[in-house]
Amino acid sequence: MSVLDQVVIVLNEPQDPINVAATIRAMKNMGLRHLRLVNPVQYDPWRIEGIAHGTRDLVDQITHFDSLQSALADCVKVAAFAGKRRAVRWAVATPREMAAQLIETAAGGKVALLFGQEDHGLPNEALDLAQLLVHIPTTEHSSLNLAQAVMLALYELHLAAGDATRVLAPPKKEAPPAEQAEWEQTYVDLERALSEIRFFRTRNQDNVMRSVRSLLARAEPDGRELMLVRAMGIEVLRTIDRIRKGLPD
Repeated sequence: MSVLDQVVIVLNEPQDPINVAATIRAMKNMGLRHLRLVNPVQYDPWRIEGIAHGTRDLVDQITHFDSLQSALADCVKVAAFAGKRRAVRWAVATPREMAAQLIETAAGGKVALLFGQEDHGLPNEALDLAQLLVHIPTTEHSSLNLAQAVMLALYELHLAAGDATRVLAPPKKEAPPAEQAEWEQTYVDLERALSEIRFFRTRNQDNVMRSVRSLLARAEPDGRELMLVRAMGIEVLRTIDRIRKGLPD
C-alpha cells in the first residue's frame, strides 16, 4: 500500500471543469488517486479525460459530496491552502513543510489537502475545519491558479513520499489520531458547555470558538486526548443538569 493512497484531494465548490481536469492530471503525474469534489460545477467525465489523457481510472473514482464536513469526516488531518493569513494564531506551513507532516500523519489515517474556489479561495468556515494552513511562497502577486497550487502541493508530497510504493509504518502513537468528525463533535460539546456557564455573555462567541480551534489544533491531541477534552465539556453539561434537577453529585 502506498503512503500516498492515504491522501485525498478535496476541491471545495470548483467553478471550472478545466481545473478539475488539471487536478486529475497532476494526481496521475504524482501518484495520488483520490479526488473529492464538494458541490462542483457540472462537468462531463468524458471531457475531463479528454483534457487529462490516460486518467480514466482516476476520473471513475471521483466522489461528490454535498458538504465540506462530510468530505473531510474520515480524515485525521486537514491541510488547507490559503492565500491570506488569519487573524487568530494558527499553525502555518509551506508546501514542503506540509508534505513532510502529512506523510508522517498518513501512517495513522487519511489526510486531506483542501483547496477553495478559483475566485475567492476558502471562506473562514472552511478554514475552521483544518488543523494546518499552507501558504505558497510567492512575490507580492500571490494569486495562483487553482490547478497550479494543486500541482505544487502534490509535487512536494511526491518528493516527501520518496517512493510511491513505500509500505506504511505503523502508527507511532498508542492512540490513533482523531477523525475530523470527532474534532467537530468536540467543538460542539465545548461550545454548549461554555454557553451553559454564560462564558459568552461578555465575549464574542465566534472569536472564542476560533481561538479554541486554534489552541487544540496546535496541541495536536491524539484520539484519546481529544475525547478527554470532549468529556470535560460533557461533564460540565451533566453537572449543570443535575444541579437544575436537584440531584446529588
